[in-house]
Amino acid sequence: MAESEAETPSTPIEFESKYFEFDGVRLPPFCRGKMEEIANFSLRSSDIWIVTYPKSGTSLLQEVVYLVSQGADPDEIGLMNIDEQLPVLEYPQPGLDIIQELTSPRLIKSHLPYRFLPTAMHNGEAKVIYMARNPKDLVVSYYQFHRSLRTMSYRGTFQEFCRRFMNDKLGYGSWFEHVQEFWEHRTDSNILFLKYEDMYKDLGTLVEHLARFLGVSCDKAQLEGMVESCNQLIEQCCNSEALSICRGRVGLWKDIFTVSMNDKFDTVYRQKMGKSGLTFDFCL
Repeated sequence: MAESEAETPSTPIEFESKYFEFDGVRLPPFCRGKMEEIANFSLRSSDIWIVTYPKSGTSLLQEVVYLVSQGADPDEIGLMNIDEQLPVLEYPQPGLDIIQELTSPRLIKSHLPYRFLPTAMHNGEAKVIYMARNPKDLVVSYYQFHRSLRTMSYRGTFQEFCRRFMNDKLGYGSWFEHVQEFWEHRTDSNILFLKYEDMYKDLGTLVEHLARFLGVSCDKAQLEGMVESCNQLIEQCCNSEALSICRGRVGLWKDIFTVSMNDKFDTVYRQKMGKSGLTFDFCL
């Protein structure tokens, strides 16, 4: 597979970061030199993986998954650094060697496209939870994230950033391809496809599907208690400083999209998603 540098056109001069391009997909530079090792990464049947395109509600999902899989208390989760419990496969820290040696059951996250994840995953090993978020809210959150990162130094307009998103010019490649690849594998026995908006729209059903997928046995009363605990987590996350800008709410895009931008976005969305059968709630 080919590796190359990819410049970031249509951005201000100070936004000089170079993406690492692998097989035509733009990835963060820290992925360079490790893609073969990732493909060969050994899985265990007890592994639980969370995969998302960036800013798809990963932080919230990992807390819900941790609560359901570990039977943890929401107040306890709020006090712990849960990111240490769920490392990101491709990140520089803690690194592939350390993740490989973690005690079972391992909980691992990744933002990589389906095709770049460990080959064993494609063969049905481990449990994979994928969450997709409606792209209008996602691009607003991704823009705010880039603006807040000192290492990215992004100072362009939202219109420029949104154009890059629609043209597949951001880190981790095309959102459209990312979600559709997993959507095509939604019936695989080791994959659970979830939507971010359902955490606000129908949390009970989402938690029930998650518990069943993870093999967590619970009666009606236990399930109701689990849903209440997850709802408490969601409320805590939405009120945290980390989400003080976007609050993780559904329909965030309405505060920043112009009519013209929305029309252009809808056109691109129909062109790239029209035949997939995958739909999203853009407001609740």
